[in-house]
Amino acid sequence: MLLSATAVSQIKATLKAGIASGEIAGGNLLVLHKGEEILYHEDGLADREKDIPIARDSIFRLYSMTKPMTATAVMILLERGQLELFDPVSRFLPGFKNQSVAEDGRLVPVKRDVTVHDLLHMVSGLVYGGHHQAGRETEQLFQEIDRKLLSDEPMGTVEIANRLGRCPLSFQPGATWEYGTSADVLGAIVEVVSGMRFGEFLQKELFGPLGMQDTGFWVPDEKRGRLAKTYGDDGNGGLTLYTGDHLGINHQANHAPAYESGGAGLLSTIDDSAKFATMLLNKGSLNGMQILRPRTVEYLTTATINARQQAGFDNWYSLLGHSYGNMMRIMTDKTKAGILGGTGEYGWDGWLGAYFANLPQEELSFLFMVQKKDAGTLPVTRKMRNIVLSTL
Repeated sequence: MLLSATAVSQIKATLKAGIASGEIAGGNLLVLHKGEEILYHEDGLADREKDIPIARDSIFRLYSMTKPMTATAVMILLERGQLELFDPVSRFLPGFKNQSVAEDGRLVPVKRDVTVHDLLHMVSGLVYGGHHQAGRETEQLFQEIDRKLLSDEPMGTVEIANRLGRCPLSFQPGATWEYGTSADVLGAIVEVVSGMRFGEFLQKELFGPLGMQDTGFWVPDEKRGRLAKTYGDDGNGGLTLYTGDHLGINHQANHAPAYESGGAGLLSTIDDSAKFATMLLNKGSLNGMQILRPRTVEYLTTATINARQQAGFDNWYSLLGHSYGNMMRIMTDKTKAGILGGTGEYGWDGWLGAYFANLPQEELSFLFMVQKKDAGTLPVTRKMRNIVLSTL
């Protein structure tokens, strides 16, 4: 499969326009068909202050694009019989014993324990923040994490997960869907079950075997020149440098963190991320390395939430036509989606705009990397993938 010269020209023009308008500072795009590259394009700057252009080996903060990798780590342990989906989280993390739910201004006991299954599908009642009691207490915890982040006693992965367990839940486990800190707790569970640090487990079982040499929870000195800067809207149609820490993540990524966030902590390049995406599209293997078995990948990439939980997910307007499961969106009705796509496609994005999508029916992977505060899936991302998908 080849993209037409017209489509390639339109993609390049769209990215250039996004940079010229101040939507982003720069980014790179990679499209693969059957694991083979059919398009790579980069434009703009990784560092506007030093006039350093985006390059193929630029390193990006993944933020929530970390989550599917965390779910994959859980699937590895599931295949080995080291945990199962209905295990109560309290089996691994005592902070999840005797939890409470914030309901109508009061705390009530949980009707059942939060399980690994609840965490994987974001139906646990754990949240990131908000005006309700669960959100306020979670925000207070992250403020404490950020205060201690660069101190002599930063909070660690398991400690933070246990503290999250002591925050009230936003709803009874399994009652609905709400985006939150479930993946961070999963990272701690992987640490407890495996007996090694979460990052060490990922390196041994996922990044090392796949040859993802530039993926991890921090950037060593010899690679720091490749780390893209982050920019945010300046309020006047332009961009301003952003350097703040967020969700317990050290933005400078200049040392090994105590907190290895399964929900937001990884950094990677577009080629490393493509190896992960291709492994999933290949039903769990890449270059002779079997990371997951095909049936496990089928479960990992399938919508799993029920109708009641779907009602909560449907509040995410930009993801109409999608459902959710195992830390990823899954397109279930392409006629309702706000983008061109295919039934069964899956993937996720990050707070700073890192994005991937796999389309199994088309055997296609689409990856786009930027560093834009509060980005998620950007208009420029949707525009470029619409050009690609319209050519199929």
